[in-house]
Amino acid sequence: MKIKTFTPVLVALLALTSCSSGSDLAITNVDAQSFLSKIEDKTVTVVDVRTAQEYQEGHLANALNINVESPDFASAIANLDKTKEYALYCRSGRRSTVAANEMAKAGFTLITNYNKGGFTDLANLGVATSK
Repeated sequence: MKIKTFTPVLVALLALTSCSSGSDLAITNVDAQSFLSKIEDKTVTVVDVRTAQEYQEGHLANALNINVESPDFASAIANLDKTKEYALYCRSGRRSTVAANEMAKAGFTLITNYNKGGFTDLANLGVATSK
């Protein structure tokens, strides 16, 4: 009798876990200090996913600008090396989260997402910026 009850529960649990996306494993969400530590590694490519106007008003030094809200976002990330590591930021963490999810769906496997703040917070911590 116990086996009959246990079997449907086990099947349901297996079905739920098989539906989860592997993209979650590609993304590491971090706070400002962890993000700053990550971008000290010069092999990590920093990507500002804000608009070109926001980027021109100020951005982290050496950051690429790929606007996540642009219709060209998918083609822009298609030109990136999926085996490299990327660190994403925006103004508040919302757009970088959208971009991280899109990149993970596209096959990127090493994504650090600063989702606990944005550019202004990083600049206030003294990270090098450019205009």
